[in-house]
Amino acid sequence: MKLTAGRESLLKPLQAVIGVVERRQTMPILANVLLVAKDGEVSVTATDLEVELVAVADVAVDSPGEVTVPGRKLLDICRALPDDAEISISQSGEKLNIKSGRSKFSLTTLPAAEFPTVDDINAGHTVTVSQAVLRRLLEKTHFSMAQQDVRYYLNGLLLETGKNVLRAVATDGHRLALCEVDLDDKKAPEQQVIVPRKGVLELQRLMGGEGDLQIELGSNHVRIQLEGIRFTSKLIDGRFPEYERVIPHDTSNALSADRSLFRSALQRTAILSNEKYRGIRLIIRQGGMVLQAHNPEQEEAEEELEAEYTGEEIEIGFNVNYLLDALSAIESDEVSLALVDGNSSCLLREPGKDDCKYVVMPMRL
Repeated sequence: MKLTAGRESLLKPLQAVIGVVERRQTMPILANVLLVAKDGEVSVTATDLEVELVAVADVAVDSPGEVTVPGRKLLDICRALPDDAEISISQSGEKLNIKSGRSKFSLTTLPAAEFPTVDDINAGHTVTVSQAVLRRLLEKTHFSMAQQDVRYYLNGLLLETGKNVLRAVATDGHRLALCEVDLDDKKAPEQQVIVPRKGVLELQRLMGGEGDLQIELGSNHVRIQLEGIRFTSKLIDGRFPEYERVIPHDTSNALSADRSLFRSALQRTAILSNEKYRGIRLIIRQGGMVLQAHNPEQEEAEEELEAEYTGEEIEIGFNVNYLLDALSAIESDEVSLALVDGNSSCLLREPGKDDCKYVVMPMRL
């Protein structure tokens, strides 16, 4: 294997894939990236056995070949070279030699045949959406994914197709976020897949451009083709909760408030909430609400907020962080809160819109 490339053209694919290279490895080869040089381009592949990223760059290939080298070391070498540097890479025996100007480096390699790759995911069907749409779906929901929950199927995000929509849903058992978008493809079959947490976060990191992308849904993997980068993730094998059942449909006690004023009031009141449980009490009555918090040091905070409300008086407790996350995801100036009573979950959304919904379970204070 022998190739020549500009520093920037090698640096870009390495930076794109390095996020899945784990620092602590059970298998030494997972600390490496797979380089495959042929037909005037080099592909760089990284995997942690759950998420695989492949990025491609145009280079001058003098002799084709494939090899694996330590990913972070190769990235650090490219970063440390001058901006306009020309890099030549050649393989001799079990070493990869890197030359640029007066700099020379020699890296140990492992055989490419030992590197685990995912070739065919047996995609059932493909959905085409714009990057902006998928980015929005993930941004509006990812924060509700669980972290290291024993219910492993909650440690990810549900992507659902069917009924002419693409829907993203995340829940940790205490709150739920749902966002959906209409699809042009009216034939998309009904399918549910759970993308693991790391895959969702990597995908968010990669999506910065415009244009369309293809989402290929297989039985065990999801694959997304972006500009110059191919993302493949294993799916979580489990049954996602029936989320429709936890979304309140009785919206008779509906409150409408200024979103930024409500958010600021919550942030101020939360200063004196219990640091561990982050509980805050809302007393909702005609014309507005009162926000209260207290902590084990016997300190108290209280704030009044004007709001449109004509239902019965309700006293209810919430984890303030869950409310703040939902309010941050809502873009409108006003926010609508629908409640049934002091023991039932609360539904937050933009007034008059149903594409994004946020459900927060109450907590006892």
